[in-house]
Amino acid sequence: MSISAAFFVQAQDISVIRNSIDVYSNTPMVGSSKFNAMVGSNGALGGDATSLLTNPAGIGVAIAGDVSGTLSITNNKNTASLAGSSLNYNINKVDLGNANGVATFQLMTETPWKFINIAANISTTSIENYVESPGNSNVSIAKNLVDQGGNNVAGNMAYLGHAYNRYGTQTKFNVGVGANYNNTLYFGASINMHGVDMEQYDSAVFGLDLDNSVTTFDKQYTPYSENSSGFSGSLGVIGKISNQVRLGASIETPTWWNIDRAYRDYYDGGDGIYYDNFVEDRSFRSPMKATLSGSFVPNKNFAINVDYTLGLTKPRYKVQGAAESELNSFFSDNYKNLSEIKVGAEYRIKALRLRGGYSYASSPFDTTTINAFSNAGSIGDNSYSNFILGDRNTIGAGIGYDFGKFYIDAAYQNVSSEYKNPFLAGYEFNNYNTGYYSGDFDVTSPTSVVSDVKNITNNFFLTVGWKF
Repeated sequence: MSISAAFFVQAQDISVIRNSIDVYSNTPMVGSSKFNAMVGSNGALGGDATSLLTNPAGIGVAIAGDVSGTLSITNNKNTASLAGSSLNYNINKVDLGNANGVATFQLMTETPWKFINIAANISTTSIENYVESPGNSNVSIAKNLVDQGGNNVAGNMAYLGHAYNRYGTQTKFNVGVGANYNNTLYFGASINMHGVDMEQYDSAVFGLDLDNSVTTFDKQYTPYSENSSGFSGSLGVIGKISNQVRLGASIETPTWWNIDRAYRDYYDGGDGIYYDNFVEDRSFRSPMKATLSGSFVPNKNFAINVDYTLGLTKPRYKVQGAAESELNSFFSDNYKNLSEIKVGAEYRIKALRLRGGYSYASSPFDTTTINAFSNAGSIGDNSYSNFILGDRNTIGAGIGYDFGKFYIDAAYQNVSSEYKNPFLAGYEFNNYNTGYYSGDFDVTSPTSVVSDVKNITNNFFLTVGWKF
């Protein structure tokens, strides 16, 4: 006997689905302040090591060596709303977000090959995130219990609040080579190494009407931690159509991840709830991506670039059991291939640089129907767009000054997204129970609660660089 993919997946911890896309399929795009001010749009421009994040052919455009380091300051704010109430939470982080360098080697030969350049880039970002949804006492789950006298009693568990809590860091290290052919064609390739260190929590608060007690419960298989490594490769080309127009194209293979996972498995011991800790390894393959780019450089003082990135495949876990099979079915039925457009520009006034950009990325999931509680506490099937993760809008702005050998740049990004946040669903099936557990008993319902989440992230960057 089998269970439908949609039902199985919504009964799992939703954070597994979210992290598969938000973390493992969405690598850090934190570059220099110039790169960030232009929202990462440099696929047909190139010129420094941040090209490794979009199109490694941009390494071949460089004609001078360059190294830089970037300080990143991030404010991440989530506001979750449910049944007329809202809760918000701020996270502030300071990190060394990026360091990169490119070395150029001019070829003193009679051939059309002008430069062979090598570059390295490391990007680091915090993936810490906290989403706390308000309670709604209209949502109640019946529970059969036994009182201290050994009598069977019927209670009701009122939903009083929920939180997804994630800690961790994500890194991407790129090493690449670029070549300049006759100052008209540029080629590049890179190897990309990825890392994630993450802890994930999923907890809910319920109130029992029999004794007016309030207790925090943890979702089955949580908390869990993951220490993961992965690798991918990139190829790119840039061609000059004229002195003013360049076109670029690049492709990044899937990232092949090895995930070492530790999690908690709860069970009823007859006289209370117990748990065991287990470890497992998983293999995950993120989507392959292609980027098409175009730039217009009418003179030495102005440049504008447009990148369009499209996902070519869907995420997939190596099947080691029912969970991976059902996750793959969910992605096959509900995942939309990545689609993102980025526009960035730079204007120079002597040694002063002014930069800006805009990016739009579509939601990675189709409209999805699940069984959910209404605000009044009734149960029914409801359809949600921007399910689990939503459309993302990014606005960038920056300023810089070139002192000759040294330069300093600053940038600001505002990233906004809104999405539907499902939680609470669990089910009992044969020996499975994926509900929420306290030290005394579980609370299990196949019906989700769905809150509205608005995320606003404000990023500030400061870069110091040296040209040689």
